[in-house]
Amino acid sequence: MTKPAVPPRTFRTEALLAFRGAGRLPVGADRIAMLEAVAAHGSITAAAKALGHSYKAVWDGLNAVNNLLPAPALLTQSGGRGGGGATLTESGRRLIAAFRRLEARLTEISAHLGSDDADAPIDLLFWNVAMKTSARNALHCQVTGITRDPVNAEIVLSVSPTCTIVAVITGHSADDLGLAPGRDVIALIKATFVFLARSEDAPPLSVANRIAGTVLDRVDGGVNTEITVDIGGGKTLTSVITRRSAEALDLRQGTSVTALFDAAHVILAVG
Repeated sequence: MTKPAVPPRTFRTEALLAFRGAGRLPVGADRIAMLEAVAAHGSITAAAKALGHSYKAVWDGLNAVNNLLPAPALLTQSGGRGGGGATLTESGRRLIAAFRRLEARLTEISAHLGSDDADAPIDLLFWNVAMKTSARNALHCQVTGITRDPVNAEIVLSVSPTCTIVAVITGHSADDLGLAPGRDVIALIKATFVFLARSEDAPPLSVANRIAGTVLDRVDGGVNTEITVDIGGGKTLTSVITRRSAEALDLRQGTSVTALFDAAHVILAVG
């Protein structure tokens, strides 16, 4: 007896431009939706309500987008959780448009990434937006200088026109990453490595990175406090310090502070 022919299985390659892990902040498509909601409603508070997210989830997601782009996607006006406004920039509009165009081509892109084609397209911009990392601070930077010794390399990074940070990595790592002036990189800094001092009281510590900024937000926990600092150019740094320290420094929205962190605590990544 002849067995009936079994139709060949067909497979479809799909790619995801967004990822979500349990307990993680939204990334990728969710962050794009946040930008679109702010553009539609004019404020982070209204956008959070429309999306069904908490204010802090949207605030954190949009801060992360601003930090990962060469120019901020969103400009905010003070007002706190109860008010204020937010405006999408031209950079933000271009990001949304490019993201939505890529969505229509995900299957094609996935096929290229799964092939042996050395020229398969990998876009640093969307690697930035969609990447997942345990480091609270992820900043888009451009290498502006490299100084080498027999073991290490000191990398000078432009975060914005008014902010520069320094990283120290091994010379071997600098070679592996292909670092050179003009190269775009992501600087990763754990929030617990970022110390804060009031600007008028900043101690003379031997740290390479001393970034002036203004407190944007403060969230108190049982033991620790999370402080978000505006460092200019649409970029922010997040610091996690003890709540006792935050109270002793009297850190609140608008306080001028200096963020301090060691060059060895800056991790660099490339797409």
